[in-house]
Amino acid sequence: MGDEWSRGEWLARTWETEVFDERERAVVVGRSEGQTLDEVGATLGLSRERARQIQNRARKRLAEMADIVQDGWRESARAAGAGPAASRDAFATALEVVDHVALGELLDAAGLDAPRTWAGPLRGWWSTDPCALGGALRRLVDAAPFRGDDLGRAASEAGLPVGLPLAWLLSHSESRLALSIDGHWVRRKARGRDAAYLWLLEMGRPCRADELLAPMAATTIAAVREALRRDDRFRQIRPEGTWALAEWTHLRASTYASAVEAMVAVVTESGPLSRVQLFARVTELYPVTSWRLKQCLLSDQLGETPDGLVDLVSRSARPFEEEEPVRPDTMAVEGEVLGVRIPVNGDILRGSGVNVHTWLTWRLGLRRAPMSRTFTTPGGHSPLVVRRGTSSAQLSSLRRHALELEIVDGCVLAVLLRLDDGTARVGHGCAPETCPARRARAAAPPAVNV
Repeated sequence: MGDEWSRGEWLARTWETEVFDERERAVVVGRSEGQTLDEVGATLGLSRERARQIQNRARKRLAEMADIVQDGWRESARAAGAGPAASRDAFATALEVVDHVALGELLDAAGLDAPRTWAGPLRGWWSTDPCALGGALRRLVDAAPFRGDDLGRAASEAGLPVGLPLAWLLSHSESRLALSIDGHWVRRKARGRDAAYLWLLEMGRPCRADELLAPMAATTIAAVREALRRDDRFRQIRPEGTWALAEWTHLRASTYASAVEAMVAVVTESGPLSRVQLFARVTELYPVTSWRLKQCLLSDQLGETPDGLVDLVSRSARPFEEEEPVRPDTMAVEGEVLGVRIPVNGDILRGSGVNVHTWLTWRLGLRRAPMSRTFTTPGGHSPLVVRRGTSSAQLSSLRRHALELEIVDGCVLAVLLRLDDGTARVGHGCAPETCPARRARAAAPPAVNV
């Protein structure tokens, strides 16, 4: 037997001997093709438990034959499978056998298992630590974003083996990465910001917000700015207002994170100042418009002294309060109920906060910044939150309401805020004859019952 089978064919030849019957071969072949025990049993007219017993019997016999033919085969198999994942070819080489359908049973007998991934067990690959591949894939996700042609390098640095079906794994619906419109790998929950990062990296220069609309697949410049402001990989260059990567340390930029921070720093150092003096000094440090500086006065850190100068609230200055803005046509008040009509766009459907007119925050008593008020909603929804910042007011979050109401881009949401009990309701605010969602449903072909 040793001479005849010394060329690595012993596994295949053993499999063809009378040691294994047809049912054992059929069960092992079915399992190697990815069938469940229920599916294999149904094909052969067996119960699931009986199919499992037959598979275990065949596996035990294969291991016994391997013990006779090849000393140390278990140790060789485990050494080959010590990494996150190894392919059939790697194990066939390590065991010095010709690859065969029975190889998988032999590896199972040696204590190896299919690596676990977000796409399920990875067939055709084994490891002594089934969870190790998942860890390496998480390291790859943490390295994102990266250009499509950098995938191989990033995978190698994450400890992933060569030959892994990465494109299939990363394209799976449960993958945390996705392929952008430019062919780059970005995180699913940060697609726009990751795409902006790669775009700026490729351009090698600061870009205006409107230049980032297409790469980020954003609908408005306001959405671009909102997304980049909450990501510390980006910074805005003043006074141009362009966006750059924080890692570009060669670019000139203010040492202050915001105009409010610059204004507070000036007042802290210089003491009470007139508005003219304060605005002049701040613009030297952080160039912004006069309108923006006036908004900064609403910060809860700044106030007015009895003689009309700007000073710190912490030094007993009286906080500034916003004068009542003109109420827009999209808002109404009746008793203790405020009504707001909000056009639906991609930002709402993605879950972003919506900028609203500051009359709403003024009417809610949010006269300084930052301030917020929360309204509970029925049906287990997250509460609606109205926030007042120094430069804008925002309402969030409306996405689940929009999805449940089956509205689309171009529709209108009607939001009712009750001041007496702090509750809110969200409804479909379109007129029936002009509703985009109703038109889309009417144009859809009728369902066909088969």
